[in-house]
Amino acid sequence: MKLYKLLAFSFLLAILTSCTFTENIYINDNGTGKFSVDMDGSALMSMAGDQLGAQLGAGKKNDIDSTFTFKQLFEAKKDSIAKLSPEAQKEIKKLENFVVTTKMSSEKKQLLMTLATDFKNVNELQDILQTASTMQKLEGGANASPLGSGFGDNNSKLNYFYDGKKFTRKAVIDKQKLAEKVKDSAADMSKMVYASSNYIVKYHFPKKIKKVSNPDALFSDDRKSITIQYSFTDYMDNPDKLNFDVEFEK
Repeated sequence: MKLYKLLAFSFLLAILTSCTFTENIYINDNGTGKFSVDMDGSALMSMAGDQLGAQLGAGKKNDIDSTFTFKQLFEAKKDSIAKLSPEAQKEIKKLENFVVTTKMSSEKKQLLMTLATDFKNVNELQDILQTASTMQKLEGGANASPLGSGFGDNNSKLNYFYDGKKFTRKAVIDKQKLAEKVKDSAADMSKMVYASSNYIVKYHFPKKIKKVSNPDALFSDDRKSITIQYSFTDYMDNPDKLNFDVEFEK
């Protein structure tokens, strides 16, 4: 199976039913770390796993267990990428070092996908699902892409900041793009699709946390990790609801 087809189908299956997206960040003492987004679409596999598995070539004795990098995918799509605007090419290039792991089993009713990368500085990270929206253009536009129109595009710019004393997750809404989205007749349909899905952030720090601006944050026993759960509708329609600050003990 082609890499793009596998990636696109995994995204599509994940957003068609109740799904959990988990954003993980692990920060080391020197500021480096790991970033990943996990998607669990196993609920759909429980309902229609055999049929979907057959479509993707994953029979009961032939499950999918695939790992590849976006760099490999981009090499196969280099002609399409060359036709994009310089801005879109720059956005997509940020994904080159991401490793994509997909596990799908009809028998186990499992559909798991992870997009992961290492980083030298948390400030260099971007919204992976937002960039996934840009990737739709590789197949000639949103309508031609199995990712679906506007998937991941929540009309905001996400920034991370960490200096050892404070951590910030902040999405700044693009008001112009938001105004255009309001006019989009597909907006109500999107809300129905994402209504039963969740977006969870799990951040792990090298220092003990003093306080978090979000009152719903759950702490690990050592107070070095937090978990916050949101609805995926908030991620798409109100991305600034996912903004928060973390302060650390001295």
